[in-house]
Amino acid sequence: MTSTKTNILGIDPGIADTGFGVIAKEGNKLEFIDTGSIQTSKNKNLSVRLQEIYNSVDELIKKYNPDLVAVEKLYFGKNVKTALDVGQARGVVILAIQQNKKELLEFTPPQIKQAVTGNGQSAKRQVGLMVKTILKLESVPKPDDAADALAIAITASFFNKKLV
Repeated sequence: MTSTKTNILGIDPGIADTGFGVIAKEGNKLEFIDTGSIQTSKNKNLSVRLQEIYNSVDELIKKYNPDLVAVEKLYFGKNVKTALDVGQARGVVILAIQQNKKELLEFTPPQIKQAVTGNGQSAKRQVGLMVKTILKLESVPKPDDAADALAIAITASFFNKKLV
């Protein structure tokens, strides 16, 4: 039985920083491809920042041609304005995914932490260390949004029924 390689793009939406991580899965093996952060300036209008996020995600999808894209679901913290801005960033990310006709998977922060560390209440540092270990990286990816995006992609590799 031959296994096929599947590219997965993980995205951690944010208005200032949208993390992304790209991995490949072949059989039970995960391979690191790329990670980074889409950063927008707080000195720009929200609409301009959202357009920059959309354009960057669209470019990532065209560059890596992922078989599926996984996105973190919105987590409501105490700051409602931040949550609304993140929700808008998440919306343009999902629009870019839909425009490119890619399969979308969504996970909550506790689901991602549980999948990567075995504990749905894990600290950010623990998630980053497990991403480093799982993908056999030399260091924890920076910024945190990039490590989180890789954790989202790893979670998708575990939960997508097509990849089991």
